[in-house]
Amino acid sequence: MALYGGNIRNMVLSLKHGDKADLGKPAGQWMADAAKDLITGKTLVAPVPLHWSRLLKRRYNQSALMASALSKTAEVALCQDLLIRRHRTPSMDGKTTVERAKIMSGNVFVHPRRKIRCAGRPVLLVDDVMTSGATLQACAEACKISGASRVDVVVLARVAKDA
Repeated sequence: MALYGGNIRNMVLSLKHGDKADLGKPAGQWMADAAKDLITGKTLVAPVPLHWSRLLKRRYNQSALMASALSKTAEVALCQDLLIRRHRTPSMDGKTTVERAKIMSGNVFVHPRRKIRCAGRPVLLVDDVMTSGATLQACAEACKISGASRVDVVVLARVAKDA
């Protein structure tokens, strides 16, 4: 994980909003190496989901691109559609940690047909940037409710706590 700023920030924004989907593969490979101590043969890799309307606008989920590369590199199972966002959330820019948690509370669930995939096994969530952790917390809670034995997280970058 890197600090979100400078070249890493530019890379994330290019991947997320700049139509640079080709950055997903090397980012995912790097994340696989960074997360190697969290990965077992039973690990299920899952990207943080986008709401369907945001996915239509962007045309791809940057977290899914990285998750795919990570799972191939680490040779573990991938479930691209494990998690679903119930509602499209507003931009989180400028929101406090409490506001972000409230927005995300109950907004993510495990796809009903995929629950069996995470039951009793570790899940590794993949996302581009961690700010407050509210989105990842909502995803982790959904996985735990559906029976995941453990939930770990790997992100490309982390916003500094004082930012």
